[in-house]
Amino acid sequence: MSTHDFDLFVIGGGSGGVRAARMAAQRGARVALAETLGTDGLGGTCVNVGCIPKKLYSYAAHYADAAHESHGFGWEGPAPTLNWGTLKANRATEISRLNTVYGNLLRGSGVTVLNGFARIDGEHALTLATLNADGSPGHQSYTAKHILIATGGTPHVPHFVGREHVITSNEIFDLEPFPQRLVVVGGGYIASEFASIFNGLGSKVTQLYRGEQILRGFDDEVRHFVAAEMVKAGVDLRLGTDVVDVRKTAEGLRVELEGGNTVMADAVLYATGRVPNVKGLGLETVGVAQGKQGAVVVDAHYRTNVPSIFAVGDVTNRLQLTPVALGEAMVVVDQLFGPAAGKPPRSMSYEFVPTAIFTHPNVGTVGHSEAEAREKFGHITVFRSEFKALKHTLSGSSERTLMKLIVDTASDRVVGLHMVGTEAGEIVQGFAVAMKAGATKAVFDSTIGIHPTAAEEFVTMREPAR
Repeated sequence: MSTHDFDLFVIGGGSGGVRAARMAAQRGARVALAETLGTDGLGGTCVNVGCIPKKLYSYAAHYADAAHESHGFGWEGPAPTLNWGTLKANRATEISRLNTVYGNLLRGSGVTVLNGFARIDGEHALTLATLNADGSPGHQSYTAKHILIATGGTPHVPHFVGREHVITSNEIFDLEPFPQRLVVVGGGYIASEFASIFNGLGSKVTQLYRGEQILRGFDDEVRHFVAAEMVKAGVDLRLGTDVVDVRKTAEGLRVELEGGNTVMADAVLYATGRVPNVKGLGLETVGVAQGKQGAVVVDAHYRTNVPSIFAVGDVTNRLQLTPVALGEAMVVVDQLFGPAAGKPPRSMSYEFVPTAIFTHPNVGTVGHSEAEAREKFGHITVFRSEFKALKHTLSGSSERTLMKLIVDTASDRVVGLHMVGTEAGEIVQGFAVAMKAGATKAVFDSTIGIHPTAAEEFVTMREPAR
């Protein structure tokens, strides 16, 4: 019989933490999960201020274009107008519903859900900072055989004059009033997505990025293509540009740029990266090794240098994706409490992890970029197709679609697949299964396409581009 209060104590109620807690409890473990429920609520960044509300707003942003494009198909009448308050209220209702679902799943599995901020005091010891009934601070102490850190990440805003006037992706969903002029600082997927979304919702969007092109780390051709499409849609994208300061004036926020130019805005969104959420966890006290920006260092089984302490998800600063955190959580649960009946212990591979960027148009990608593939495999063959989607032959839109396959010439295996276009994420997900299974270009070629779809282009490209 364990002398500890719990077999597993999970710090953080996001995707990875909730999955680990639920599954461990279902294996018979005594599990606690600590989350400060007075802030975002259960579900973490993804549910509260990330993937889910962002995708909902992305859907919302398409309706203005859809109304305009419908005229080419014979629909008549004035364009609808956005009620920003209704969108925010409906989103908040859905997020609250999801928070409740997460709580019910945890408690239904037998997890003890604790409301408070957890700090690690020792290899098996924790303190939970809470509020007493009268509002005064209190604390409770617990012990656990195993501790799992799943506290995720948090937006990083650099220090500069006027920093107090800017917002992050945490606040963007509930801005009041709606920003008629929005400056987005950053060139990653979060910055690019919000630039597209608010442009679609009706803001005059200026996106500033100090680099040579947005979406660093993605395939270069994809980066240039989606940037051009965003500009064509109305985003004022300024590359090689950095902010000097932000000042509040009677006319709005005045953003001064290097070189002396200025941009006026109603809101300035800084999306310049995220850092592991480790402040106040007590990692230094117990000696947990940390890497760049405080990331928790773990081995292949997500164990830290302190044997009783594990970490998964964004706090380890590997791949910051919700499904990755879920997969990592299952590896930990199987390792500590055994796999599900009749199943082998799970492992986690970071090869061929698909992802999507909800810019307008969307980006879907799995596998290597062209540059990465060339470096890794040497000889590669690139297949490429660019076209106007069938829908836009009548819609009047000038949006174009890009699809690209990268093949290791020696093995004929498809090692990179990229798409810029409508519903790219939905299309690429299925191809990711084939690539994970090792599909060759010959297998792609022998697969019958579904006509007429954009997706069929991936199985009909025959002539190499290079």
